[in-house]
Amino acid sequence: MTTRIFLADDQADIRMGFRRILEAETDLQVVGEADNGIAALMAIRSLEPEVLLADIRMPEMDGLELTREITRSMPAVRVVVVTTFDLDEYVHTALREGACGFLLKRSRSAVLVEAVRAAAAGDSMISPEVTTRLLNRFRRERRAVRRPDEPMTSREEEVARLVAEGLTNSEIGAELFISAGTVKTHLARLQKKLGVRNRVGIAAWVWESGLMAQK
Repeated sequence: MTTRIFLADDQADIRMGFRRILEAETDLQVVGEADNGIAALMAIRSLEPEVLLADIRMPEMDGLELTREITRSMPAVRVVVVTTFDLDEYVHTALREGACGFLLKRSRSAVLVEAVRAAAAGDSMISPEVTTRLLNRFRRERRAVRRPDEPMTSREEEVARLVAEGLTNSEIGAELFISAGTVKTHLARLQKKLGVRNRVGIAAWVWESGLMAQK
């Protein structure tokens, strides 16, 4: 099954680069692009992609406004915000407005691809660089956290630590010599045991619980 993607960014070279990265994957297809938020909104209404990659700073309508409108009127479209600026205010606003991902444009190609796939699957992903900074705050402000509903296996603890370090599923698989599919299964079990919605929740739990210090 092919995931249909729309690109919204006012820089043509960025759109071209994203298109090349994404269309190198057999399961991803870029179905349209726009250089401003208004044009993106109109095109998305007719093209109905599964995933929108949206820059924050665009003319006509910026990426945060576009995210708000898309998640309000077309909730089936999953929004991943991609930007040069990793300000906490942007991260919080994007996620509050309904984005299911936040990536920096300097993120590696593998991270971009995995974020799109995660969005299409209904999961969330934040750029590892941003995740690390945000989660360092959890580490400094550590507080009591809920215990897992079931004991975590040693393998699940390994996967959880690597998630907290910002590794992608494929990188975790390579590190532990397991398939990306097996990593995904471990993540699903961790989410259930920890009562969190996505990998960001897993990472936050790892830092808050002090599991990283037990390495």
